[in-house]
Amino acid sequence: MVIHTIGALVPLSRPGWVEAGRHLLAGLELGVREVNASGGIAGQPLALEVRDTAADPDRAGAAVEELAGLGVAAVTGEFHSVVARAAAERAAALGVPYLCSSAVLDALTERPADRVARLAPAQSHGWRIYGDFLLAAGHRRIAVATQPSVYWASGTRILRDHLAPHGATVVEFDMSALSPDALCGELVDHRATALLLLVGHPEPAVPIVTSVRRDARLAGLLIGAPAGQPELPGWAELLGDDGAAIPFLRYLPERPTPLGRRVGSALRERLAQVPSFVAFEGYDAILVLADVLRTAVQRTTVQRTALVRPGALPTHAADRAPTGGAAPIPSDMWAAVAGGWSGVAVEGTRGMVRFSRAPGIGVWQWVWAPVQVVDRDPADPTRFRVLHTG
Repeated sequence: MVIHTIGALVPLSRPGWVEAGRHLLAGLELGVREVNASGGIAGQPLALEVRDTAADPDRAGAAVEELAGLGVAAVTGEFHSVVARAAAERAAALGVPYLCSSAVLDALTERPADRVARLAPAQSHGWRIYGDFLLAAGHRRIAVATQPSVYWASGTRILRDHLAPHGATVVEFDMSALSPDALCGELVDHRATALLLLVGHPEPAVPIVTSVRRDARLAGLLIGAPAGQPELPGWAELLGDDGAAIPFLRYLPERPTPLGRRVGSALRERLAQVPSFVAFEGYDAILVLADVLRTAVQRTTVQRTALVRPGALPTHAADRAPTGGAAPIPSDMWAAVAGGWSGVAVEGTRGMVRFSRAPGIGVWQWVWAPVQVVDRDPADPTRFRVLHTG
């Protein structure tokens, strides 16, 4: 029996954000289970081959190479942007289709890549919406606590460029050189009204929040986390009430679709907790890949039939039968899968998914997943409040 296998890249061990990886994997696995329950791919089952990236770009690149060698139909997943970029570059070099589920870094590949697509909105799109939220809330003196990283540097640049025309300033504090308590003193000296956490979770994000919340001089300071650290339950478990009222970006619609409600219930049962947007991204990735795989299987079947039909003339060099009486060479399944990005029209859990070429984005991009700015309700940190949409 033919089994169509999808390679999955997921951070399942430290220093990766394991909690996000667990949600992503739950969405991927639920998607595969439901695709198979509905008949699979042209009657053939779909399987998942999982690799733990541990937030390591080199490990992710090696995993893509291994999965390509195993003959997977496509690769998907990854939460960390810098890791996803390494995976996308390797996939593009090898020619294997890669659907990035969750990473947002604009420059997912250095050059345009026809075989790479992405569900998550580009960082420049989502973080500008977050900037609009800050402006609407009256913030003009904004501090960012950051760490050396392409992702954090990109986020800082996006915010600064977006806010500067409105008279807002962004000052950076390198947390590799400051303690959380020392940061509090700097925030007071700079009269910042908002502090954005462009740092890892739980370290140093959690100690920073604790120090700021305990400093009476900073009682009116807004703490924000555009990268989404407060989304997952571990944040509330570590910080309790201190973790509330910290706005972050998430990629869910204001009102769930019928499919979103059904899948959300199934994910909640699977995870034994409220599913994050990352889990929905994993599920939607499987829906999209199942759609392009069905089309690719149909296309390659037709091409193979044409090759053996008397008098048929193949139209592509890759479809021509070799000399010497050997069997015809089948069409490249990877090319057929990636060739389907432009035709995707899939009803996902968060809306209709269609890919296009967005300006400045070198891969096929869903334009756009819904974007919200939300926080945990101080009255009940297990509940979320929608503060802004874009």
